[in-house]
Amino acid sequence: MPLPAPLRGVVPPLCTPLAASGDVDAGSLAASVERMVAAGVHGVFALGSSGEAAYLTDGQRAIVLETVVTAARGRVPVLAGVIDTTTARVLDHARVAVEAGADALVATAPFYTRTHPVEVADHFRRIRAGARLPLFAYDIPSAVHTKLPRATVLELAADGTLAGLKDSSGEDGSLRRLLVSLRERGLDASFSVLTGSELTVDGALLAGAHGVVPGLGNVDPAGYVRLYEAATAGRWSTAAREQDRLAALFSMTDAGDEAAMGRSSSALGAFKAALHLLGVIDCPATAAPQVALDDTAVRTVKESLVAAGLL
Repeated sequence: MPLPAPLRGVVPPLCTPLAASGDVDAGSLAASVERMVAAGVHGVFALGSSGEAAYLTDGQRAIVLETVVTAARGRVPVLAGVIDTTTARVLDHARVAVEAGADALVATAPFYTRTHPVEVADHFRRIRAGARLPLFAYDIPSAVHTKLPRATVLELAADGTLAGLKDSSGEDGSLRRLLVSLRERGLDASFSVLTGSELTVDGALLAGAHGVVPGLGNVDPAGYVRLYEAATAGRWSTAAREQDRLAALFSMTDAGDEAAMGRSSSALGAFKAALHLLGVIDCPATAAPQVALDDTAVRTVKESLVAAGLL
C-alpha cells in the first residue's frame, strides 16, 4: 500500500515466533499480525531487533517477510528490516523485500568496520537507488556502534534519500535537536521521526515525533495506540497515565537473571513469554545462542501481565 508521508502512529517491531526446532512459526506470526491490525496499529515492522533479524538465516528472513506481507493484506504498511553489515549485503536483502511486497525498507549504517559520515550517506543513497522503496534509517548505536550524525540525517531527508528515521539511540536531547532542525527546514511535513524508546513516547510526541516503534508493543499494542491517540488529541494527562502503565509493564524485560543471561535474552525472552501466555504464539523459544527464561522469570512476566490488566 502507498506509504503515508510522513508515516505516523504506532508501528510495532514484530517478534519472530520460532518453533522449538528453531524454524519460523509462520502460523503464529500471521496471528500476531492479525492481532496488531485489530489493535489499530498504523504499520508493522518485520525483521528489526525485536524480530531477532540478526539471528535468522536469509531463508528465514524471506519466510518472515512473505508471511507478514500476506497476513497484513494491505491493511497497514509493512516496513522490512534489511539490516546487514555492508551495502552489498543490504541490497541483497532489499531485493528480497521488494519481491515480497514490502512497502518500505529499514536499514542501519554499515557496521563491523568503522565508517565515515560520507560513507554512511553513500550507503543509504545506494540502498534507495537500488531498491526504490521509501527508506528509513535505523539509529541504534548500541548495536552498530555508530550514532547517525544529525547533519547526515538532515542532508538525506532534504534530498529525498530517506523517508524517515527510527531513533533507538536513547539520546532524547539529540532527538529533540533533530526535530527542531527538521521544523526549521520545513522537512517535518514529509520526513517521519519515530521513537524506539518505549518509556518516553509521550515526551517524544510532545516534542514533535510522528510516532513510535515499541518492542513492548508486541505485548500491548492497544496500549500504545491509546497513548498515541491521547497525545495527538492533546490529552496529555491521559497519555502520561498510559505511559506510566506501560513503563510498569516494561519491567518484565528485567525478569531474567543478570548472572545467567544478557539483557537482550531477558527482554526478547520476556516479550515471547508474554505472547505465549497471552495465547498469541505457540512457543516462546528465542534463537540460539540466547538463553531461555527459567520458570521463575516466566512467573515474573505473568505477574506483570496481570498487573497491567492484560491477563
